[in-house]
Amino acid sequence: MIVSLLYKATRKLSSVPGVLLGRDTAKEAELLVLRHQNAVLRRQIVGPVRYEPADRFWLATLSSLIPRCRWPEIFPVTPGTLLAWHRRIIAAKWDHNAQRTRTGRPPTEAAH
Repeated sequence: MIVSLLYKATRKLSSVPGVLLGRDTAKEAELLVLRHQNAVLRRQIVGPVRYEPADRFWLATLSSLIPRCRWPEIFPVTPGTLLAWHRRIIAAKWDHNAQRTRTGRPPTEAAH
């Protein structure tokens, strides 16, 4: 729940400069995406690139500032991947497996 609240707040705050500054915000967001990609690649020199939850959060937030027609040129992942990450976050939010303590019928009074 905290992650989704933080995500929503970050998206709202990141959209304010887009309205105020216009096209320059998209260029700045593109630069931030490229810088973040470099940081991820520096962190993982050997093996395939693995994005941590914070990386996914950052890329999803910046995606709202960049026009969708520019996504294939800028983002290291496809829009479908971003949407899949979002679906997993939402599914994990509403999955209440940790709250379930036992399965089946609860014990009756006579069983005590």
